[in-house]
Amino acid sequence: MSSTPLPEVARIARDLIRIDTSNWGGGKANGEREAAEYVGAHLESLGLETEYYEPIPRRTNVMARVPGRDRSRPALVVHGHLDVVPAVAEDWSVDPFAGEIRDGMLWGRGAVDMKNMDAMILASVGDLLRAGEQPERDLVLAFFADEENGGVEGSALVVKERPEWFAGATEAISEVGGYSITVDDRRAYLLQVGEKALIWIRLVARGRAGHGSRLHPENALTRLAEAVAAIGRTRWPIRLTPTTEALLAGLSDLTGRSADDPDALAAAAGPAEAFLASTFRTTANPTVLQAGYKHNVIPERAEALIDVRTLPGTEDDVLAELQHIVGDDVEIEIVVRDIGMETPFCGDLVDAMVAALGRHDPGVPVIPYLLGAGTDNKALASIGITGYGFAPLLLPADLDFTGMFHGVDERVPVDSLSFGQRVLADLFRTC
Repeated sequence: MSSTPLPEVARIARDLIRIDTSNWGGGKANGEREAAEYVGAHLESLGLETEYYEPIPRRTNVMARVPGRDRSRPALVVHGHLDVVPAVAEDWSVDPFAGEIRDGMLWGRGAVDMKNMDAMILASVGDLLRAGEQPERDLVLAFFADEENGGVEGSALVVKERPEWFAGATEAISEVGGYSITVDDRRAYLLQVGEKALIWIRLVARGRAGHGSRLHPENALTRLAEAVAAIGRTRWPIRLTPTTEALLAGLSDLTGRSADDPDALAAAAGPAEAFLASTFRTTANPTVLQAGYKHNVIPERAEALIDVRTLPGTEDDVLAELQHIVGDDVEIEIVVRDIGMETPFCGDLVDAMVAALGRHDPGVPVIPYLLGAGTDNKALASIGITGYGFAPLLLPADLDFTGMFHGVDERVPVDSLSFGQRVLADLFRTC
């Protein structure tokens, strides 16, 4: 029985998924060197010169520059990350690192975040170079380690120690934008023009150690549990920015619904609802609890990790409010703090991205949005490069694409990867 050959873009994505690049944070990661070497070998097969940077053993980054037709123009950085969050295999329907093709979809950790885009970058550049073409301007192709730990051992070190990689670049594109959503049975694309600020905090509660059988009012675990519950139950107020106002206006135009109730309008986006609603407010989610070492011993210290994402410019106010929520008995330590960003939905590159989508899916509106999470664009911003999220995917209306970021059973349609490859190649020819 014959079968349809797998497109190159899907083969690359599958190969990358099969390289386990799980990143647990704190310097513990797998496979980033092997993934960087795979990417480097592919770039070299296209006739490009690669450069590696490994500031920490096995935390490998790789870069190549593609000469453009007009080298007087500022370069465009096109970047991805090679690490993924860990996957608990027993929770999945498939082996998360097998790169299985099933029902027209590629399954595996990284299929959504973000080995899909890595593959689309490599395949689209390959389209141009194998056809003897050049992009309109220089492309700086960069693939980073450690993005899933805030980039502290990846892009943050690269921009500090290898700024020459990005010489002459003023703009960048990467993940979490350019994908389609379905709103009241109408399709639209979301183009990411900003990111919320990232603050990872540790809550520390202290008490007195003692025997588990005694009456013990100074229990660190109880204090921590109360603080964690208080944060987890807090409903932060809606606070719109220019980008989220533009998002709501676009959704309102699409649906005919009022923009006065942001949450109700986000609900019209179906599976993308939670992703969009998170952009209207601060989020603070408990993610890890650490305390104790034996069933009958009350520990003197208990800790929790909280993932906080704030609207740009509100970071200090949010930290003060968090301290008020947990009270004076619980200490807040900042583990990682990174900037928020917001860029106007205009300019030549934005116009080129919108036009590229329009040539491949005519008549479908493109709406700006603020990403509730973060990308390596934050590191590039520190050296003056404006970043956007543009990993174009035409997706089925019923696929909960945004829900699979860091979720189980990550999967992406093979046809969507091919669509993204075509749109990116088109963009590189014209932008």
